Amino acid sequence: MQKSKHDLWVGLFVMIGAAAVLFLALKAGNLLSLSFEDTYSVVARFDNIGGLKARAPVKSAGVVVGRVGVIGFDATTYQARVQLDLEKRFTFPKDSSAKILTSGLLGEQYIGIEPGAEEKLLAGGDTIGMTQSAVVLENIIGQFLFNKAADAGASQGGKK
Repeated sequence: MQKSKHDLWVGLFVMIGAAAVLFLALKAGNLLSLSFEDTYSVVARFDNIGGLKARAPVKSAGVVVGRVGVIGFDATTYQARVQLDLEKRFTFPKDSSAKILTSGLLGEQYIGIEPGAEEKLLAGGDTIGMTQSAVVLENIIGQFLFNKAADAGASQGGKK
């Protein structure tokens, strides 16, 4: 009788631990969103989305106001087409802007919305006109190295 009581407690402890690990894995993978709010979709086009993924947060003033929906490629404009699923309780002016930002130096990417000043509000199906693409660290490093090599070549050529 005593042994079965210990087995029950150990089994319960293992089940709670497994549920906690599953919860953390889903949270870390950005697959767990406990929002059941109604949403409306708007579209934003970017020249480069970097490592942005579906289900990434959409934030305004640091508050999560929605999630990234479908990411696709527009073959006519040669840009990335990103669908933003915003919660209906958050409304933004039509002249709002969207930019791809990074949490920390090498953290996850998300979309930040900066509200505009127009009186008309974004509605489902609208397109955000002003966007800023992701800053790609590899491009910045490559540009820095190219500039350093050009500076070194210029100083070598003038020393004859």
